[in-house]
Amino acid sequence: MRIRATVAAVSGALALSALVVPAAHADNGTSFNHDNLVKAAQAAHHAAGKSAFSTATPADTGEPYALDLSFSNVKINNGKSINSGTTTHTTAPVTYTVTHAEGIDVNAADFMMDVEIYRGSFDNPVNVLFGDDFPTCTVVSATQDSCKGTIDVYAGIELTNADATKWTAVGFAIDWNDQDPNSDNIDWSKVGYVDQDALATTSLKRLTKATADGTPEPVVKGKTITVSGKLTLANWTDHKYHGYAGQSVQLQFRKKESTTYSTVKTVKSDSAGNLKTTVTASVDGYFRYYFAGASYSAQVAATGDYVGVK
Repeated sequence: MRIRATVAAVSGALALSALVVPAAHADNGTSFNHDNLVKAAQAAHHAAGKSAFSTATPADTGEPYALDLSFSNVKINNGKSINSGTTTHTTAPVTYTVTHAEGIDVNAADFMMDVEIYRGSFDNPVNVLFGDDFPTCTVVSATQDSCKGTIDVYAGIELTNADATKWTAVGFAIDWNDQDPNSDNIDWSKVGYVDQDALATTSLKRLTKATADGTPEPVVKGKTITVSGKLTLANWTDHKYHGYAGQSVQLQFRKKESTTYSTVKTVKSDSAGNLKTTVTASVDGYFRYYFAGASYSAQVAATGDYVGVK
């Protein structure tokens, strides 16, 4: 498992390719030192002439060469938004294809690769999220691998409300080629490095909750049913759920024998997130409130509440 780090410790695209992998452990137990990964990324970017690293100087001997590897077919969380509560650990699957020169073994103990997501700009990310473990890859051919990884989100320590927005995926790979990343005498000319930006996008959304309660139970046919409930939204700053005010929410109903809900009417949550409306009793069935979500908040459907009609 990788030790998680604070992105603010290092600026620029460096954070995407090096900061996010401190003390990473390969299967053979080798510890990849964070500082050396920083140097590798700095040297690679400097050699490529990228402005974000114009002041960086090559570490030790030489500069990393451009690794012949590219990422494609990147999919984050199966194309769905990543929804997280106040303190929960959320894991989102990541799948992608890597194409590379023959002879590159992405499963080698001294090879590091990942696809991660960031918010902000590539040269100056505001936040970066990644998986607890490095990806696993299956060989497709001598020049292609199919890989699976994760994005692991710890809302209680990694997110603020500003993070509920669109994020961009970036991939990186480092081939150490038997160079010891913890050594003081690395021959960087033997180290391969590549990063690839804008591989895909995904959205992080704050989790919402909804409740529904129909009364009275049971009810006489033709009489009034009052359906009450509440819509709440996760706050990633104070790590609590608060009433979600002013939102359009659908009251939905399904008959007792049915599996499909239909919208009865739309109501708005009040200043405290409360929901309340009335309908006329007709047949036995379940009432629920459904919220379609917004750019920063996830959709949610309350558990259906059964009301019998006599």
